[in-house]
Amino acid sequence: MKNLSRCRLYGILDLGYVPVENLETTALRMLDGGVEILQLRAKMFAATEIRTFAERLVPLCRRYGVPFLLNDHPELVPLTGADGAHVGQEDLAVSRARELAGSGALIGLSTHSLAQAMDSANSQPDYIGFGPLFSTPTKPDYLPIGLEEIAVVQERVGLPVFCIGGIKLENLPTVRAAGARRVVIVSGILQADDIAGYCRKCLTLLD
Repeated sequence: MKNLSRCRLYGILDLGYVPVENLETTALRMLDGGVEILQLRAKMFAATEIRTFAERLVPLCRRYGVPFLLNDHPELVPLTGADGAHVGQEDLAVSRARELAGSGALIGLSTHSLAQAMDSANSQPDYIGFGPLFSTPTKPDYLPIGLEEIAVVQERVGLPVFCIGGIKLENLPTVRAAGARRVVIVSGILQADDIAGYCRKCLTLLD
């Protein structure tokens, strides 16, 4: 499996954008394009349904050697064979998520300010998400934090930092110039006419 510290492009398969019947097809296009971490986000679905979706996606990610994470629901990690879970500031504590997910599971944590990012080391996640950098329909209640603090977070937080929030192919060069080494892209990938090609172009800009 790809080492987390070497991952640059993190894709979220958000079922707010993708119909359930396109689950595997979309995942395969993302993986073919080179997405290096794949997360399933299914906010409007019950845990039993998410378990079924995850069981369908795990074999695909295994085929590509890509870590597969669940948005929330760390309790489903050992049941589905997922590699870990991602939790938010208002969700379960990282320590509790790790207990539920099991030994060796990856746990990511969302941070929405420099202070939260700096404090993340105390929680000991495996990586953090930092954002939203720009306004995004995925997180409409969060104010964008901009690009100014990316370099500081990269320098001071001793964890892989994945910048997130409104990042697309068009603004990726600006995000990269601000110091971002790793990014999460959601709608830009999922709404692209050529998902695999879009991912490849993003990776080229991240190299």
